[in-house]
Amino acid sequence: MSKYRSAELRRLARVFKALSHPHRLQILLRLAGRPTPGVVCDSNGESCSCVGELGQDLGIVPSTVSHHIKELCEAGLIRMERHGQRIECQIEPGILRELAAFFSRPNGV
Repeated sequence: MSKYRSAELRRLARVFKALSHPHRLQILLRLAGRPTPGVVCDSNGESCSCVGELGQDLGIVPSTVSHHIKELCEAGLIRMERHGQRIECQIEPGILRELAAFFSRPNGV
């Protein structure tokens, strides 16, 4: 029997749905692999990247990149912060640990 409540499972399902698209998965992996040139770090030392940088070399138009980033944000995987005309993204703290914990517990025990 799973120790996960149905609300937790619905939230995790939204996370997995967001990650099911190859471009969104690529964007998340790019954020997870920071820092690289062009990265701006916040005051906590966490790495982040501009929306335009995340879409480079994906072969999709900027509006589609923005849509994918919005989906990742709504799923709770990343957060966005506006600085003037620049919108910076970073992985939501703890999400990678939470996903790792989910997969390390067989049957939610």
